[in-house]
Amino acid sequence: MDGQCKLQTNIHDVETVCFDRNNGIVKIIDQTQLPNRTVILSIDNQKDLWDAIYKLKVRGAPAIGVAAAYGMSMEADKIDADSFDVFYKQFTQIKDYLDSSRPTAVNLSWALKRMETVCLENRNSSIADLKDYLYREAEEIKQEDSFVCRQIGEYGLSLLKPGDGILTHCNAGQLATSKYGTATAPMYLGHERGYQFKIYADETRPLLQGARLTAYELKSAGLDVTLLCDNMCAAVMRNGWINAVLTGCDRVARNGDTANKIGTSVVATVAKYYHVPFYICAPTSTIDMTLASGKDIPIEQRSKDEVTDMWYKEPMAPKGVNVFNPAFDVTDHELITGIITEYGIAYPSYEESFNNIFRKKEAESKNHVFL
Repeated sequence: MDGQCKLQTNIHDVETVCFDRNNGIVKIIDQTQLPNRTVILSIDNQKDLWDAIYKLKVRGAPAIGVAAAYGMSMEADKIDADSFDVFYKQFTQIKDYLDSSRPTAVNLSWALKRMETVCLENRNSSIADLKDYLYREAEEIKQEDSFVCRQIGEYGLSLLKPGDGILTHCNAGQLATSKYGTATAPMYLGHERGYQFKIYADETRPLLQGARLTAYELKSAGLDVTLLCDNMCAAVMRNGWINAVLTGCDRVARNGDTANKIGTSVVATVAKYYHVPFYICAPTSTIDMTLASGKDIPIEQRSKDEVTDMWYKEPMAPKGVNVFNPAFDVTDHELITGIITEYGIAYPSYEESFNNIFRKKEAESKNHVFL
């Protein structure tokens, strides 16, 4: 049935995010429960969706965008209005509310703006037709994400060779997207083609997305993956075990500065020292040309309990100690070898490369049919 989730036991057979429109439910894998339990959450209201995004039950910039688009369609279907103006007033209230859940991942606002554009472009349609258009746009956002990840995988794989050692940080895998992931897409495609990569996954403190999610999904898919504490990246690079670093990102500024999970800039700095290529895997939807540099990227600050209490039976820090817990850091563009997008690989100078990529996207996207 169109829009239904496939709920099977293998994590790779479960959709990260999907929408059962007939029953008005957005379904997500609760990533806070992994790897020990696979829990599918059925969300039927905007408050619970906001909570799921904020509390990282759904996370990863592309997956957040898909969830937000589905959430808008879900809530739009509930609006009882006899005119566009009444409908649009309620629509924007929902949009602004969902947009407030997390500030750094640009895909959240990007997806919501796309939904709003569809709303405004069809203001003269019936309310019933308008709701259908919004649903179709949400579905297209998801289908585009799968295409984007596959293309990033192909471009990324062109930079690698069989037997390479690859280090990644946080989770830019299938669990962060609709399929393939971004930074993991070259790994999955390489695995399918017998490249026999050796993958090293940073645990990614304090939320352990690398340990709980990346190591879990790669191991489940049969890839050769080794888990590292975050402070071990220099040791494996010094040993010569790493041929490339691939990470995802949540926002890219015009000059090529990128915001990704906290600790990414440390990996990039170490990679620069040991002459290891450092690549960012970034859908064009994460490139924010309105921001001149990483200084303009808003960085989310999270609860101190994630550092002191979350994973422990008893607190592992003195009571009342000050805690600094930014969710992301900014990697300077000078540390980045290249930025892999679905329309090609950007190299310095990044602003010029991005403009070329967006021109290519505009020309080629007219020929793509996702649904």
